[in-house]
Amino acid sequence: MLPVEIKNVFRFSKLTVFLKINFTMILSLFFSFILALHPIHISVTEINYNDKSKSLQITSRIFVDEMELGVRGQRKEPELDILEPKNGLTTKQLIGNYLTAHLKVKIDGKPAKINFLGYEKEDISFVSYLEIENIKKLKTIEVFNDIVTEIHDDQSNLVHVTYKNPVKSARMTRENTSEIFTFSSK
Repeated sequence: MLPVEIKNVFRFSKLTVFLKINFTMILSLFFSFILALHPIHISVTEINYNDKSKSLQITSRIFVDEMELGVRGQRKEPELDILEPKNGLTTKQLIGNYLTAHLKVKIDGKPAKINFLGYEKEDISFVSYLEIENIKKLKTIEVFNDIVTEIHDDQSNLVHVTYKNPVKSARMTRENTSEIFTFSSK
């Protein structure tokens, strides 16, 4: 049989462990609740030069719900379902129209024609594929990206550009929607 003092110490340490576990659970729930109230608003666009095809290949990742809100705002259709559109529209058309309005590129100061190739749905995001053809060489790429900034004032659009050099990156926001990337001619 254990002395009374040891029993009390043991009981205290059980209580301490119980409180620590419950405190950790409560803290986790609190932070989960905070994150649910303030989700992350971000898109990522990669622009890569393909020397073989002499083109800029663009991949853009945007959360499905964010894209849907953007398309709804653009079309002024608050009930639009981007995954199952009606009236003869397709998801591909809706995404293509939205992206070509909100993602623009200039090569050496001249507007470039962006071809929307298609998209894939990966879990909770759309991965869209675009291309700019007939690029033999360039000195500057100016990227305008205001994707979903009309919906969320804290939207961040990350852009990564690779052209015969290491990657150059920029963060675009509602206040700063474009960036010029300069490359040396080698």
